[in-house]
Amino acid sequence: MTDDDVDFPPGDGPTSGISVTLTAGTLQAIRERVGKRGVSAYLEKAAQRQIERDNLDELIADFDKAHGPADPEAVAAKRARLTGGAANTGAAAA
Repeated sequence: MTDDDVDFPPGDGPTSGISVTLTAGTLQAIRERVGKRGVSAYLEKAAQRQIERDNLDELIADFDKAHGPADPEAVAAKRARLTGGAANTGAAAA
């Protein structure tokens, strides 16, 4: 059985080398943060975060399809409660 025959969740399984093309500025910014030898680990974590975000977007879309979109005022009130800030529906302050 090869690794291609096994389903691994993000972050699990053996490592595998690939070629990735990045703009010079992006690569420079990554190297400034993590050094030359930390690029692969940095990209691995970034890819895992993106997969999590994509999965969350899919869950939200499924929820919205079943229940309709969330009420912006209710979201603002819950955000304020969680962050200790004032409820703000996104309207610009005058």
